Amino acid sequence: MNGDAGLAPALRSDPAALRGRIEDFLYFEADLLDEWKVEEWFALFAEGATYEVPPTGSDESDSASSLFYIADDYVRLRERVVRLTKKEAHSEFPRSQQRHMISNVRVTAVTDGVADVACNFVTYRAKRGVVDTYYGKHLYRIDCRTEPFRIRSKRSILSMDMLYPGKLTIIV
Repeated sequence: MNGDAGLAPALRSDPAALRGRIEDFLYFEADLLDEWKVEEWFALFAEGATYEVPPTGSDESDSASSLFYIADDYVRLRERVVRLTKKEAHSEFPRSQQRHMISNVRVTAVTDGVADVACNFVTYRAKRGVVDTYYGKHLYRIDCRTEPFRIRSKRSILSMDMLYPGKLTIIV
C-alpha cells in the first residue's frame, strides 16, 4: 500500500490514516442511508460505478450469467434512487426505519489511488412492527484521489442462506 503514487502524500505514507479516512467515508455512507438521504448517497458514486447484490450463497457470481438481487450500473442505480423517493414506491412508502452497521474495515489493496476495501455489515429494517436483519460483507472499490472519495463499485454479499420474505426493498 505504501508508495501508491495515486494517493495524497500523507495517505501514501500512512496506511492507518488511509484506513481511517475510508472508515469515516463508510460511516458517512451508512448515515446517509439511515436518514434515507438516497440522493446524497447516490452522489457518493463515481460516474460509471456499479452496485451489486449477488444471490445468497454465491459471492463469486457474475451478473452476466446469474440472477442478482441487484445488478445496477450507474444509470440503473440513478433510476433506483429516483423510484425509491417516490410515493409510488409502495414497499418503502411510508419508508422503513433502518440502521446500517459496518465493522472490520480492511483496505486489501491500493492501485493508482483506488482502494479495494472489505468490511462486514449488518442492516436492520423495521416497518409495521417487523424487523428484518440483513448481514454479510461489502466489497468496495473506492477512488481515494478525489475529494470527497467516490465509490467505483460496491458489492454487498449476503451471508444469509435465504432472504425472508424473499425480497430486498432497501439498500443494504
